[in-house]
Amino acid sequence: MWQLITGGFLLGMFGSMHCVGMCGPLALVIPVHHLSPVRKFFMLLLYQLGRVITYASLGLIFGLLGKRIYIAGFQRWFSIGLGLLIILLLILFYVYKRTVQPAFMQVFYKKIQQIIITILQSGKSGLSYLGLGMANGLLPCGMVYVAIAAALTAGSVSGSVYFMAAFGLGTLPAMTAFSYFGTSLSLNIRRAFRRAIPVGIAVMACLLILRGMNLGIPFVSPVLHTSHETAIDCHK
Repeated sequence: MWQLITGGFLLGMFGSMHCVGMCGPLALVIPVHHLSPVRKFFMLLLYQLGRVITYASLGLIFGLLGKRIYIAGFQRWFSIGLGLLIILLLILFYVYKRTVQPAFMQVFYKKIQQIIITILQSGKSGLSYLGLGMANGLLPCGMVYVAIAAALTAGSVSGSVYFMAAFGLGTLPAMTAFSYFGTSLSLNIRRAFRRAIPVGIAVMACLLILRGMNLGIPFVSPVLHTSHETAIDCHK
């Protein structure tokens, strides 16, 4: 379990560079500039915790799916397949400038954007900031997709939840600092973060492939025990 938590947290810390580079504009429009420094910090913290709650909830949903894969005995091959799929999508996006996104996902994201706009126009209570963070956690994000792919191979529902929650907590320091200090982070730094994104995604894809290869390497490629449901034999 600690391997999952550590891996999720480290992925979140690296993924926070993606968040700063890609989600920075949204972080800058959060209505906290008129608040006192202390209240501003706590409202931003609520916003970030909202994202963590959403990520943990996604861990629960995909953990249930991943558990079925684990029981069926396909966990190893599923992990390898996901890693290869991520590399393929990475090449399509960064080399051929093409994205693969089903139409229903585009409709879903438009709904989430409408919810975010509604929350921004509503009251400025703590629940509003929490809800804004929860909605933001559902927006399209390459690093979140990678984290979900890793959570699918966790082997248990609790492991998936812990992994996604740790991922969210890993993004919290950088995103909170960026939201708090705003534009003081130079454009060159944000560009550097963006350039590091494909490297981080490729590394995670390779780790998924190594994880499925059962090399017995702690943290990197632990042995994944396949599980099959078998009938109980009471005649011994």
